[in-house]
Amino acid sequence: MATIKLAVLRHTKAKDGSFKIRISIGHKSETHYIVTRYKVNSLNNFVNGVVVNQPDANYINVKLRALLNDYDQRIDQVPNLGELSCQQLRDMLKDMRPTAQNTTLLSVANEYIKQLREEKRNTYAHLIEYHVRKFLSYTRGDIALQNITTITIDGYSHLLRSKGASPAYESICLMNIRTLVNRAIKLRLVQYDIHPFSYWRQQNGEPKELDISVENLRLLINNPFKPKKTRRAVDFFLLSYYLGGMNMADLIYYDFRGYKENPILHYQRRKTANKKRGNKTIEFTIQPEAFPIIDKYMNPKTGHLVEVADSKYNTFLGLTNRALKRAAEKLGIHQRISFYSARKSFVQHGFELGIPLETLEYCIGQSMKENRPIFNYVKIMRQHADVAIRQILDNLKEENQ
Repeated sequence: MATIKLAVLRHTKAKDGSFKIRISIGHKSETHYIVTRYKVNSLNNFVNGVVVNQPDANYINVKLRALLNDYDQRIDQVPNLGELSCQQLRDMLKDMRPTAQNTTLLSVANEYIKQLREEKRNTYAHLIEYHVRKFLSYTRGDIALQNITTITIDGYSHLLRSKGASPAYESICLMNIRTLVNRAIKLRLVQYDIHPFSYWRQQNGEPKELDISVENLRLLINNPFKPKKTRRAVDFFLLSYYLGGMNMADLIYYDFRGYKENPILHYQRRKTANKKRGNKTIEFTIQPEAFPIIDKYMNPKTGHLVEVADSKYNTFLGLTNRALKRAAEKLGIHQRISFYSARKSFVQHGFELGIPLETLEYCIGQSMKENRPIFNYVKIMRQHADVAIRQILDNLKEENQ
């Protein structure tokens, strides 16, 4: 049975004469220590595990008691305690996240947002930040994770509906909060007898018709748009389509230098690079239709098509979508269109041509669905993607031949 207590070691005297207070872990007749950030001015200020006779004694004792309770809870969560040495137990306890019951939603959100921004996933970070702010306006300030209950979630859901939120928007609001709650559970920051989202069911809105027809895509290809921003928006839209429905972030931050000598596109989707399991790399040959657009915009020094700071990405995407809408209106295209339509259209056109779904999933970097077991035995390679993309692009020319 492991034991924990507070200790001060005589031989660890600092240059200023103080001593760091440590968590002493006893296990299998051995003792190892975890250093805390608290200290006493001398050995006389530490008696029977309690700090005495120094100005901040009460404050330190409260913090140390909470710390001991936290490590005690961590020990209770170690499943194979008897199989670990004392040093292994010490290392495991250090690596485990705090289990304090007063951890708040905002603290978890801020840490997650920081991680997302370090991974350059700024759009998702902004989305989490926005929905946390909305949720905390409902709870009237930051809330301890332990105080988020099924009643809290039901009340927030009712509020959203009362304000006219669509089922899809309500789902987005609550799914982002659920993500943070699940993350806190995974990191052992909180435990629930009943999960706060146990009785909430995601409501799916009507699917958006974002793909455009082959005929309308040909109109975009054949029309020489004059305004610079409109021309660029259409060019980037077409390039995304030519490159297997490549997302905007992947497109503008890709280094295209040397693509003519080695015309193999090789990348990982920024959106899923840090969370998708298995092989994340997408590879296929850049088709000739893409060459003029890449040549037109590529910066030879960086290989980028346009220089957009991460902080300006959403603005750039918004400008592109508005320019695409103007282009569609000019051509009399009544279908809804955005940059994402290139990705949706690529998949829809491929599906209509009879291209296997698993090949289309590979081209766009989408995970193969686990409910189709046969595909566990199929390996999609670059050759399959090349054939599929070529077939989709050739289909654009058929009417003119």
